[in-house]
Amino acid sequence: MRELLEQYQLLLAPLIFVPFEQLFAARQQKIFRRGLSTDMAFLFLNGWLVFVGVTAIIALATLVNQSILPSAVKQAVSDLPYWAQALIAIVIGDLGIYWTHRILHVVPAMWRIHAVHHAVEELDWLAAIHQHPLDVTFMKVGSLFPLFTLGFSAEAIGTYLAIYYWQSWLAHANVRLGYGPLRHVLVSPEFHHWHHSSEREARDKNYAGLFSFYDVLFGSLYLPEGQKPTAFGVDHPMPTRYLALLAYPFFAWASMLKRDDPSGTRRPVDAEAVPGTATPPAHQDG
Repeated sequence: MRELLEQYQLLLAPLIFVPFEQLFAARQQKIFRRGLSTDMAFLFLNGWLVFVGVTAIIALATLVNQSILPSAVKQAVSDLPYWAQALIAIVIGDLGIYWTHRILHVVPAMWRIHAVHHAVEELDWLAAIHQHPLDVTFMKVGSLFPLFTLGFSAEAIGTYLAIYYWQSWLAHANVRLGYGPLRHVLVSPEFHHWHHSSEREARDKNYAGLFSFYDVLFGSLYLPEGQKPTAFGVDHPMPTRYLALLAYPFFAWASMLKRDDPSGTRRPVDAEAVPGTATPPAHQDG
């Protein structure tokens, strides 16, 4: 139900982020930008699709917890006070986000799913929900599966999810916010905007959702001082409509098999066969 409740939290989010972005905009951008209608489709339709995957994740994790996990581990987790469970859940959850996010970038077949999210060319808070349901579900495997397997309380997991959702919207928001000396500890909008940049130096960097120190630790940080990204998106044509974006990974996988080229590249040109595909903007490399 948390995936469905997220949609209702978003009813409050525009009242916060729209004026915030207008007052502290990192780039001049219209509120009713290109792709807004598609993002609204992601907002109201994705939750039902992701709910199926999350239900399966929770069911499997519960089975592992009850049949495999040593009772001593379960008891140790349950004995922790709420605040400790919530803190540990946040740390573990974001570590899972880091690695599943990195896999989505570096494994060519997985990139076909994640490219849907990176297709956004005008970044703002609502871009956070512009994700393929398979993308969202896979990242939930990394974050929720270990938490439910270890037996963290519903309150602790709910706290982690609430923080993650609001942080995700903030990280994508079109605002000037860098966190100063904490920029290498916490994920800021500045940090995540570089992750979406189409500039080659920034590609496959900055995977964390909450704690940027994971990228420091695992060597994937890109956060140059005194600079900001100027262009977003991918280098190959992408669909612009919701249903076409849902179909995109399947057409892309079929194209990979047809070419007998499973290795692919970071941003392959394999979207021409997808109905509704748009021509890439001139600022992107081929």
